Parts: sequence; structure tokens; C-alpha cells
Amino acid sequence: MPTGPAPSTSTVVSTSDTTAATGMPPSEPTEVRIPKIGAKSSLVPLGLNPDETIEVPPVEQPMQAGWYRLARTPGEAGPAVLLGHVDGNRQPGIFFRLKELAAGDEVEVSRKDGTTARFRVTRTEQIAKDSFPTEAVYGDTAEPELRLITCGGSFDEAARSYRDNIIVYARLT
Repeated sequence: MPTGPAPSTSTVVSTSDTTAATGMPPSEPTEVRIPKIGAKSSLVPLGLNPDETIEVPPVEQPMQAGWYRLARTPGEAGPAVLLGHVDGNRQPGIFFRLKELAAGDEVEVSRKDGTTARFRVTRTEQIAKDSFPTEAVYGDTAEPELRLITCGGSFDEAARSYRDNIIVYARLT
């Protein structure tokens, strides 16, 4: 999962009337579906740990994805962030195949208001955790966007974690 500091909440949650008008109204996400990789999960809300890093879903439940509740809701103008494990408990996680997504692939997020936010992937990148692109992931955008994040790359036995993150960027269709 991301190891860098989370953005300040003032950067993430502030919005103008003009920006909000370009997306869907806020509504808490309830489920994510990624047809290409067969991923489907309910979403648990995630906040910040005491060290200011983002909480992750419980590793004991590797098929559980989460939504960073201090960011935008999926479909709302700005970036929404979903996190999931690549593996855990010696089994594949919900985002085990996330690195397979490519431009044009679809991601659907169901919302409490009964609507579905549909996104199209624009790019997927693998990046070292110590180079986590905080601004690219959490920085404000005028358009409704989605970020999917998991671990990837080689496993560091000493640190008991992966060295990289897989980040998928998508836009509302």
C-alpha cells in the first residue's frame, strides 16, 4: 500500500461550485467492479493512521477493497481513491490483477444514492513506494477521476512488504 504521507485533507476535500457541477453529486461508494480482471468488492471507509499514512483494508481480508473517505466520492469532481491488497493470508487479494488494466478498460462504482459511476482507465503505472506520486494521485482535478492503488513489484522480505505501488488512473465516462 502507499507509504508516503497522505495529502492534507484541506487539499482533498475542498471544492468549488463550478468544479462540483462537472461531476456527480457526492454519494458514498458501496461497491467496486472491474470486469476485465473479475474483481468485485464492497467498499469499507478508510481514513488516516496516526503517522498520517492512509489506512488500508484489513490484510486478513485480502478480498476487501476500501475507499479513502477524506478524498472525493467516486463520480464527484476531483480524484476518488480506492485501495486494495495484491495478496494477504497467503492468497490473492482483490487487486491481484490490477497491473493488467490498460487504457480503455472499465471500472464501475456503485453508490449509496443508487447511481453507478462508470470510469474508463487512462493509464496504469508501477512506481517505487519511496517515489509515490502524491500530487498525481491526490491533487485536485477539475474532472471526476478515480485512482486504484495496490502493492506491486518485488517483495522485500526484511520489510515484509512490496517495494512498489501499482496505480491505475481513470476518468468518469
